[in-house]
Order: sequence, then structure tokens, then C-alpha cells
Amino acid sequence: MIRAYTFLMRPTVGQTIALAEMLRDHCSLYNGALQERRGAWRHPSKTSITYGQQSAQLKEIRAWDPEPQGRWSFSSQQATLRRLDKAFAAFFRRIKAGEKPGYPRYRGIGRFDTVDFPKDGDGCRWDSTPRDPVTRVRLQGVGHVRVHQHRPVAGKVKTISVKREGKRWYVILTAEQTEPGPLPATGSVAGIDMGIAHFLADSNGGFIENPRHGRKAATKLGEAQQALSRCKRGSKRRRKAVEKVARLHRKVRRQRLDHAHKTALGLVREHDFIAYEDLRIRDMSKAPAPKPDPGKPGAFLPNGGAAKAGLNRSIADAGWGVFLAILNAKAASAGREVMAVDPRNTSRRCPECGHTAKENRPTQEKFHCQACGHKAHADTVGALNVLRAGLARREAQPA
Repeated sequence: MIRAYTFLMRPTVGQTIALAEMLRDHCSLYNGALQERRGAWRHPSKTSITYGQQSAQLKEIRAWDPEPQGRWSFSSQQATLRRLDKAFAAFFRRIKAGEKPGYPRYRGIGRFDTVDFPKDGDGCRWDSTPRDPVTRVRLQGVGHVRVHQHRPVAGKVKTISVKREGKRWYVILTAEQTEPGPLPATGSVAGIDMGIAHFLADSNGGFIENPRHGRKAATKLGEAQQALSRCKRGSKRRRKAVEKVARLHRKVRRQRLDHAHKTALGLVREHDFIAYEDLRIRDMSKAPAPKPDPGKPGAFLPNGGAAKAGLNRSIADAGWGVFLAILNAKAASAGREVMAVDPRNTSRRCPECGHTAKENRPTQEKFHCQACGHKAHADTVGALNVLRAGLARREAQPA
């Protein structure tokens, strides 16, 4: 089992400069490798450059340019070339699948924020000893950087990454651990129905409120972005405004992650089996197609785009995809079972008689069966139907 840890680094002024130079030089290496691939493909011979060929050139590059490139870890530079190779592999995969290709782009220094070290001890060293109260990570070309280790690292450290977020630097570790034992059985099962009014409703009648972190921060974000738009490009004032906007976005992201972790942990601890709707979140948050006006060439009819944009913001603010990924990861480590089910008609089917009709849900919150008269909260009904579909699917699966 592989687990990731993220810790805040506390570099000195000199180390901060060295870390920025490390990012800049790896970014330059990435862009140079991308330029070589583009140039080779545009040549009449249509030559294709592979990762192996570019990795073999690293030794020559480091000898020819020892000050910028030779001071950094060879393995970290190989990891940067692998990142470019993965970008091209994804590009060709999307072409074969008939999707929008998205050709790999050059990275500005503001868009290149991570350097990877594939192995602890090769260009980097995680130094956390019980005798030393201060934890440090040693990075080639930077030195021993202090780390705020707020929790112990269990297992053997495999890889180390350095990431910049605004003015802060983080070290990300992946550690190999033994599989933890499953949590004690509770005998409880639950279905969950995710929504906007409530973050989720469970089949037992419980609700978890939607914190709406993005909406709460919308005023401050709007003011910060408006101030940013008035700043002159390249000015010191603009750099400060950019950092303020990024800081507000980081706060919302951390709040959303914290809520997702706590909610998922509560569900995993309380239930042995959890069923949820297999939502296509990307399709749900698409903008509506334009409606050309047949009577006026070049004009368009109203398509509800403004209302849909508000719904899309609410879906993104809820963070369903992040929550489901965390729920599946926590359930796997705790020995719980999680299952996705078809979301169609889960809020329109009566849990008492099975009657399915659009009229069963007169409002967003109310459910009133037109056949048997059963009344309940629509989200609770949806969660009950999700649970039943999940249990039926689990029983149908071969042992």
C-alpha cells in the first residue's frame, strides 16, 4: 500500500532562491525537450523522439551546461523528461479515442511548480530521526531544508517531490506501508444521494449540509480579481494581487478537501457497505448548446445559459468528484465495500410500491407517490433507492 504525506517546508532565504532556480532549470529542460520533439516531427523525415533518446542526452547536456543543469539531480531531470513523455502518451491516446487531442504546451515558470525525485537517497534524502527534534529534507543543489512534520511517516519512503504553491514550498512523500487491518464490522449499510441543497443525504434519513466554501468566498475573490485586472502587467503591485487571488483559491481548496475527508471518514467508520450514484459530473456541468434563431440569421434564442452557469458553479463548489475519490480510498484501506449504481430514476421511484414517474417529485425537496401516496424527502428517497440498487448488484455479483 502506498500512502502520500504532504509537509510544509521552511527554507531560508538562500534556500528559497535555490529552490526557485531548481524549478526554473527543470522548466527549461522540459521546454527544451518539447522543442526537440516538435522540431523532429516537423522535419520532412517525420522523426519521432523517445524518452530513452532524450534521457541519453542528459549526460552531454550536464557536461556542456554544468552551472544551470549540472548542479541538480540526474534522476530528477529524468523524471521531468518522463513527465513530458507521459504528456505525449496521453496526447496520442486521446487522438486514438477520437477526443480533443490537446497537444503538450510549453510551460511558463508560473505553470511549472513541481520537481520529482523518483527514489529516496538519489539526489534527495528524507532525514527524520528520533534524536533530532528538527526534521529536514536534503536536496541536491539546495541543502538541508527544515520541514514542519506535523505527523509521523509510517513505512519506507519511496519517492520525494518538491512543490511550490504561491510563496510556500511543500515536500510530498510517498511511503510504502503494510495493508492495515479492516475496521470492526458494524452491521450497517447505507446509500447516499449527493446534491446541491444538501451535500448528501443517507438512506437512514440523515443529512450533511453543503458548506458552499466557494460561494462564501465569492465576494472576496471577486474583489481580489477586480483589483488584479486594474494592475499593470509586470508590476510589483500585480504580483502581490496575483498572490492574493491564489491565496484565496488555496484556502477554498483546503476547506473543500477538509470537509470531504471528514465526511468520508465518518461514513467509513459507521457503515460496512456504502452505495452511491455513478454520476457523470463532467457531463452534468457542461454548458448548454446554443440555439440559433431560425427567423434571424446570426441571432440566437435564449438557452438558459445563465441559470446553467450558476448550477455548474454549485456542482464544482460541492466537489463531488474529490469526495468520491477520497471515499473509495478510505473504504479500501478500512476494508469497507463501496459500490456505484445507475443514478437513473433514483429520486422518482417510490421505495414503497416501486411506482416510477416524474410527477412523484413535485418539488426539489418533496416526494409524493402518485400511486400509493407515500410522502418523504426526495433526497432520502433517492438514497434508499441507491442502497437497494447497490445491495441488489452486490448479491448479483459472482462470489
